Amino acid sequence: MTDTTTTHVVDTVANATETPEREQPFAALGLKEDEYARIREILGRRPTSGELAMYSVMWSEHCSYKSSKIYLRQFGQKVSPAMKKNLMVGIGENAGVVDVGEGWAVTFKVESHNHPSYIEPFQGAATGVGGIVRDIISMGARPVAVMDQLRFGAIDSPDTARVVHGVVSGISFYGNCLGLPNIGGETYFDPVYQGNPLVNALSVGVLRHEDLHLANASGAGNKVVLFGARTGGDGIGGASILASDTFSAGGPTKRPAVQVGDPFAEKVLIECCLELFRDKLVEGIQDLGAAGISCATSELASNGDGGMFIELDKVLLRDPSLTAEEILMSESQERMMAVVKPELLDAFLAVTAKWDVETSVLGEVTETGRLVINWKGEEIVNVDPRTVAVDGPVYERPVAYPTWIDALQDDSASVLPRPTTRDELREQTLALLGSANLADKGWITDQYDYFVGGNTALAFPDDAGMIRVDEESGLGFAIATDANGRYCQLDPKQGAKLALAEAYRNVAASGATPVAVTDCLNFGSPENPEVMWQFSQAVEGLSDACLELEIPVTGGNVSFYNQTGDTPIFPTPVVGVLGVIDDVARRIPAGWQDEGENIYLLGTTHEELDGSAWAGTIHGHLGGRPPAVDLAAERSLAEALHAASLEGLVSSAHDLADGGLAQALAESVMRFGVGARVWLTEIEERDGVDAATALFSESTARMIVTVPREDDVKFRGLCAGRGIPALRIGVTDAEVGAQPVLEVQDVFTIGLEELRGVHRSTLPEHFGPTVA
Repeated sequence: MTDTTTTHVVDTVANATETPEREQPFAALGLKEDEYARIREILGRRPTSGELAMYSVMWSEHCSYKSSKIYLRQFGQKVSPAMKKNLMVGIGENAGVVDVGEGWAVTFKVESHNHPSYIEPFQGAATGVGGIVRDIISMGARPVAVMDQLRFGAIDSPDTARVVHGVVSGISFYGNCLGLPNIGGETYFDPVYQGNPLVNALSVGVLRHEDLHLANASGAGNKVVLFGARTGGDGIGGASILASDTFSAGGPTKRPAVQVGDPFAEKVLIECCLELFRDKLVEGIQDLGAAGISCATSELASNGDGGMFIELDKVLLRDPSLTAEEILMSESQERMMAVVKPELLDAFLAVTAKWDVETSVLGEVTETGRLVINWKGEEIVNVDPRTVAVDGPVYERPVAYPTWIDALQDDSASVLPRPTTRDELREQTLALLGSANLADKGWITDQYDYFVGGNTALAFPDDAGMIRVDEESGLGFAIATDANGRYCQLDPKQGAKLALAEAYRNVAASGATPVAVTDCLNFGSPENPEVMWQFSQAVEGLSDACLELEIPVTGGNVSFYNQTGDTPIFPTPVVGVLGVIDDVARRIPAGWQDEGENIYLLGTTHEELDGSAWAGTIHGHLGGRPPAVDLAAERSLAEALHAASLEGLVSSAHDLADGGLAQALAESVMRFGVGARVWLTEIEERDGVDAATALFSESTARMIVTVPREDDVKFRGLCAGRGIPALRIGVTDAEVGAQPVLEVQDVFTIGLEELRGVHRSTLPEHFGPTVA
């Protein structure tokens, strides 16, 4: 009987030198022919299988940003002195870090886990949370909160339910097990995301200034230590293949394993890392996310001052059958790599042993300037680490103005019939309130723990999430994320500015001062010139707007290849804005709580219905141009809210965005069950608009606030002094019988029970009962 088993033969550097003609599967690993030729040129020979594995993952779109680098530079170029003032760490590290005062710093970042979350929604979303949390740990911070930004297909599609149930369960499972409150985010449904949902995850951490850590391997002789979970076969090729390729019409063409997460292992890893940081046992640290050991070793070595020598067979494995190449590419979760001084190694190992975290010393920092990796005594990698991690390909992809966009922009919503009768206005207000994108998201958010940790000051459904940083002083931060793919499809430059403006306004509405930005730029294939035009426009718009608001981009993520077949998603640049508040006791909720207060509309209403929720929900229409952005007005509005909160003049604030004034009023009534009597006549007269526009326009730089009557004169004076248009449009005491109502005088009256019934029923009708 013949033995058909084969032994894996390790491809050494010597072997690669001697066999230049050997064919290698570079295309299957996601590399183009010219990229493979470039690798051979850099090495002066063909790469070993291990080197090919490393270059393939590190030169992937997901890791190298090869199609976006030339545009992303704008975030570092368009910077004013004010933007640098509180920035401790900017673009290029695992996460941005901002000084928030009193010796405290906050680190935050948002990243995508889109393609894995379509294939295996539960694990894809769960490991997205785990990965972004490890980025926060690697800065020396304690993670304190998470948020998520979700885009699904049509709410009534059978496959949407599969993805929604898996993604929401994965996020809640991982975050709740970690003991991290989920304090905000957004969920949208649109057929354009049907075969390509977006799952973006954000995490925030806090640290003392002196605890800041960076990812670099310096100091020859320092030890390189891998600790955390064992390395398995999950996630191999995730970055290079899965996240850097489009889905065919029938789904993914290649199916590398999606990572499998263990939040309990990560919770232990967090506490272990914090003790290592406290005892000053770490010189440099890097989480193992996309590209695994390939990424950690090459990035640490690139950011250091020398080289690195690694013995790969010392990696602890879950699966002993893994080849050296698979170990280099594995994206197994809950792993970290640290650089440790030899004299501190025993103390380091004592801490990891205390937390029962498995640890292996893989090698050391060298002075060679080379990253050398051995496997069972044989040299399988010998490269300049910068060629792997830093000096990858940079593409100037073809850019083309879309052939279809002029016709789309010419198709304005101004021609759509508007409601004029009381019945029509009432009916359309309720239709918006119960639409997939404006309906209550409690079915999702009730599965998350908002308050674990005891420091949550604001969470769903407030405009921003807020966390207390310091128990004694009350110092805290607020954070909000926003994006509107419909606006961006109409005009990506304007759409990106609108995303920033809305997140900025949401943070301001909480009483905090916006100070920094992170972004997750979700687009179709970079090989499509029209997609690259959309991307270039969005980055230009966002960088220009950040400069005007003087708020720096601290880091973020680019996610390309979000398309099915030839159909890309709408450009969806998610923008997260971080704000600082000196005392969370001054926070401002998004709904009114007391009767007898005056309701003010801040800002001006224009006829801006193009791309609106009204146009989409009532007429199934997308066309025209999105609302104008006035960043000076946004900044003035934010400053006015901050001043009002300092003086205690405002009891609630809610921004106007999707659904306009009608949606904001309904949400404010439902928040605490206090009714309102509102009139539109003065808006119509002052701004020259009809009732439908007053209710449904999505003009920017607007909020509704409530002001106690005793503070009315002072509040009006504050607005007048800052040039903020402020119009009293109602009071907070409307009831019919004993039931609170939203009464829009001479237009309609809707009771609280009916509002809540319509608002809360949509998601349970499609996905089952709300979790108790």
